[in-house]
Amino acid sequence: MVIRIGAAIVLLTVVAALVAPWAAPYDPAGQELALRLERPSLAHPFGLDELGRDIFSRVLAGARISLFVGLTVVGISSVVGILLGSIAGYFGGWLDDVISRTIDVLLAFPGILLAIALVAVLGPSLGNVVMALAVIGWVGYARLVRGQVLKARELEFVQAARALGAGTPRILFRHVVPTTMPAVMVQATLGMAGSILAEASLSFLGLGVQPPTPSWGTMLNGGRLHLLDAPHLTIFPGAAIAALVLGFNFLGDGLRDLLDPKRYRA
Repeated sequence: MVIRIGAAIVLLTVVAALVAPWAAPYDPAGQELALRLERPSLAHPFGLDELGRDIFSRVLAGARISLFVGLTVVGISSVVGILLGSIAGYFGGWLDDVISRTIDVLLAFPGILLAIALVAVLGPSLGNVVMALAVIGWVGYARLVRGQVLKARELEFVQAARALGAGTPRILFRHVVPTTMPAVMVQATLGMAGSILAEASLSFLGLGVQPPTPSWGTMLNGGRLHLLDAPHLTIFPGAAIAALVLGFNFLGDGLRDLLDPKRYRA
């Protein structure tokens, strides 16, 4: 049930992001200053913001930014993490020591604070947000894959492949790494939620996507001065963030239950 709810929320958001250029009733950057802060109505279902821009159109456009950041960060982080985690777990020795100590150092800092520091140095932009989140994101995948590989390299079919003379790259990427994919899938799904929330946080602080590009985080920042007189400025983008993050968390929890071997032993 949980996985279905999560999948439905994520699918709905993906569809909304794909059709946003055609489904948005107004230009997300178009302004009607005479109607600024107008409350929700039939003409503007989510109302207008402090510059008279249609919030519904901007929420749709912001979904594209959030999903782009999530997919890109998870893609980069998972590839780097799988590669380094596999090397550390399979070969051990000094390679394992170097990679493991690097992971420990990065995990010693709160992830969002490290991302803020990196973006502050690199400059606020969408590309730098992706880079900063990928730098802190790969460690979770590497640590997870390393632990999985340490177990998988001692399995009988891996030992058999080694005895038959299979090369190390073939054993590692044909036999060992595939055993880590169920755990990586769960991590990636939960990582999407974390990346989307982190991007919104950075944009809220002015370190992420810059105006006039619509981002849910920048929309929250723009509406914080009107919490009392125009709460719809923050309610709708905030609800979008909460729903999408909750959807990915539900999907990740459902996948974890579905792929857990203990589930079938009960």
